[in-house]
Amino acid sequence: MQNKKKLFFSIITPVLNGEKYIKKNIKSLKNQSYKNFEHIIVDGGSNDNTLQIISKNKSNKQIILKKKDKNLWQAINKGIKISKGDIIGILNSDDYYYRNALRIIKSYFEKNSKLDFMFGAVKKYNRILYRLERKKILYKFNVCPSHSVSFFIKKKSQKKIGLYNENLNYCSDYDLFYRLFTNKKMVGTHSQKSEVIGYFRPGGISEKLNFFNKLLIEMKIRLKNKQNIFYLIFLFILINLNYLRNILLNYIFKTTKLFR
Repeated sequence: MQNKKKLFFSIITPVLNGEKYIKKNIKSLKNQSYKNFEHIIVDGGSNDNTLQIISKNKSNKQIILKKKDKNLWQAINKGIKISKGDIIGILNSDDYYYRNALRIIKSYFEKNSKLDFMFGAVKKYNRILYRLERKKILYKFNVCPSHSVSFFIKKKSQKKIGLYNENLNYCSDYDLFYRLFTNKKMVGTHSQKSEVIGYFRPGGISEKLNFFNKLLIEMKIRLKNKQNIFYLIFLFILINLNYLRNILLNYIFKTTKLFR
């Protein structure tokens, strides 16, 4: 009997001035129990100690690209274009994997040859995020654990769905997920809650947006992907009303608590 080909991972880490956490990121790959991977680090022109730390912790599994890029998404696209893996994973520079991360993900792709993508359970703050609710993408984007750490996709499936939109400075992962989740031919799943594969550090670029700016970007993504304009107007009003309702309820709660 012929030996089954071992799955090869390409893990892409975009970084810019990431001296605070990049060492832990690199070590989390070095310590993986499953060793069949490459780690593509794409540095966008760091001027702190990032490159020195990468150099000190270099391994033969690393590919380092050093070139100024337009944004995070262009950096990830650069990594995808040179990747040689069967499966692509994204690991931002301030996040890290637990020791058995790649082994857990590998087991899902081996069990189901039709699987195009999956999400591993991640820890954020003290919560474990693990559910994938892809049908809800039609009215909200918070339907999966995270982009960094959690998301894995076959390279051939990535080619079918396309690269990240570099014209979006924020939330290009939302745009890619919209295309992915609404494509009925793409098969996806998620790991169990007990199968936590890594730590997703809070404070990503999209979290710095205020409510209204983020909502406008989300609507732009939906419009670009040809969601019905009348439905989007209704959705926009509904989300805003819900936001104002929550502010009002919060104010009432604080006021009544004050006068107790």
